[in-house]
Amino acid sequence: MLTFRFITKIAATLIVGAVSLAMLVPIVLTVTGSLMTEQEIMRNYHALGQMLNTSQGGADTFVNLKILPDWLSFEQFLQVLILSPQYLRMFWNSAALVLPIVVGQTVVAALAAYAFAKLRFFGRDGLFLVYLITMLMPFQVTLVPNYIVLDKLGLMNHESAIILPGIFGAFGVFMMRQFMAHIPNGYIESARIDGAGLFTIFLRIIVPLAKPGLAALTVLLFIDNWNMIEQPLIFLEDSVKQPLSLYLAQINQDARGIGFAASALYMAPAVLVFLYAESYFVEGIQLSGMKG
Repeated sequence: MLTFRFITKIAATLIVGAVSLAMLVPIVLTVTGSLMTEQEIMRNYHALGQMLNTSQGGADTFVNLKILPDWLSFEQFLQVLILSPQYLRMFWNSAALVLPIVVGQTVVAALAAYAFAKLRFFGRDGLFLVYLITMLMPFQVTLVPNYIVLDKLGLMNHESAIILPGIFGAFGVFMMRQFMAHIPNGYIESARIDGAGLFTIFLRIIVPLAKPGLAALTVLLFIDNWNMIEQPLIFLEDSVKQPLSLYLAQINQDARGIGFAASALYMAPAVLVFLYAESYFVEGIQLSGMKG
C-alpha cells in the first residue's frame, strides 16, 4: 500500500509539473522575446511561421525555436516606455478603470455578502438566487440591455460606462457570501450581547475575519478587469480613453519586438498583485469553496 501511494504521489507530481511547465511556456517566450533584438525575433519566428505553413502542406520540417536571446536588448522597452507615449497613456487609462472597479466591488460585495450570510430578511434566498443567475449569464447576453441603459443615462463613451457595471458585479457578492458563511455566528451573538450594532459587527468582526477572502477577491477582480476587452471596445468609442488591453491588439505586426516588450510590461502588474497577496489568495479560495 505504501508503495502504491508513493507511485501515485510521484505520478501526480509529474503530471502537475508538466501542466505547469506547459502553462509557463508562453510567459517565458514573451519575457525572453522582449529581450531580443527585432532582427533576432524576425529570424526566430519567421522560421516558425514557415514551419507551420510547410506542415500544413504535408512536408516534414523542424525549426530550432530559440528561447534565450543571443544578446540582451532593452531597445524595445525604451521604445515602449519613452518613445511611445500612447502606451503610458493607455496604462493610466487601465489603472483609472480597474482601481475604482476593484475597490468599489470589494466594498459592495463585502456589505452585500454580510447581509446574505448573516442577516435574516424577507426574500433573502430568492434575491441571492437572482445574483447567481446574473453571474452565470455571459457578457454577450446582457450586452444589449447594458448598452440601452448606458445610452439612456448618457454614459456612453465615458469611463462610468465601464466602472459602474463593474462595481456592482455579482461574482464578488457570491464569493464573499460563501466565505462569510463559515464565520461562526457565536462571534456575532457575543458582540450583540455587548451592545454592538450591525456596522460595528461588520467592521470589527466580519471584515478582520474575512481578510483572506477579500484579498483573494481583490486579486481575481484585478486580473479579470485588467484583461477586459469587450467592455471598453463597445462602450468607449474614443481611442484616447481606451485601456491598455486594447493597445496590444493594435501593435503593428512588423514591430514584434515592441509587441513582446509591451506584453511583458502588461503582465507585470497582475503578477505583482498575485505575488503580494499569494498566501491570502490561496486561503481565501480554499475557504470560499467549502460547503456550509
